[in-house]
Amino acid sequence: MIKLDRQDAVWILTMCNGENRFNRQSLDALHGALDTVEACDSPVALVTTGEGKFFSNGYDLEWMATVPDEIAGLAADLHRLLGRLTALPLITVAAVNGHAFGGGAQLAIAHDYVIMRSDRGYWCLPEADLGLPLTPEMFAVITAKLPARTAQEAIMTGRRYGGDEAVAAGIAHRAVSEDQVLAEATALAALHAAKDRRTLAAHRRLLYGEVMAICGIGPGTGAGE
Repeated sequence: MIKLDRQDAVWILTMCNGENRFNRQSLDALHGALDTVEACDSPVALVTTGEGKFFSNGYDLEWMATVPDEIAGLAADLHRLLGRLTALPLITVAAVNGHAFGGGAQLAIAHDYVIMRSDRGYWCLPEADLGLPLTPEMFAVITAKLPARTAQEAIMTGRRYGGDEAVAAGIAHRAVSEDQVLAEATALAALHAAKDRRTLAAHRRLLYGEVMAICGIGPGTGAGE
């Protein structure tokens, strides 16, 4: 479901479960992977990617329909995951190999950098079409990471952005061919792996302190302290 490999100073987290939807097992695995990366005391950076057609297609709605009592806890853990990514005291890069929808789109932009495929795959917030309102935590991450006009359009219309469109809209930083997505993301992460982590943690509190608080991130909860 989750692979975590290391290439010199760069940890590469790969989601490898089809559409890479969020359920109890996958969120627990993602948090466990972040625990491992954050515990590293040497220079380090993180790349997150998927396999095949999807980066992540968001919530596992079929699974959630079978466990209604777990939905609130699952949402809280997704919020905490987004908050942790804004708080990690290291540079993070999303290598968006395919479709990133809903929570998967939010996971991508919670990283410092987003590298997308230029030839296939969309970034999209489809909640307005699905009848699933964004939570305050999700909204906080989206508005902290995207230009205001882009956030408005993405939230209100559910527009699907291809790689080049995502770059133009300020969602992604670069759009490259499929075979270059992971390599580009890894090279970018390696370039910044030696940044001082205490300084990064302080800067993240300045940049995203409100987002972190809204997402339930604080001392002792993976806050990059």
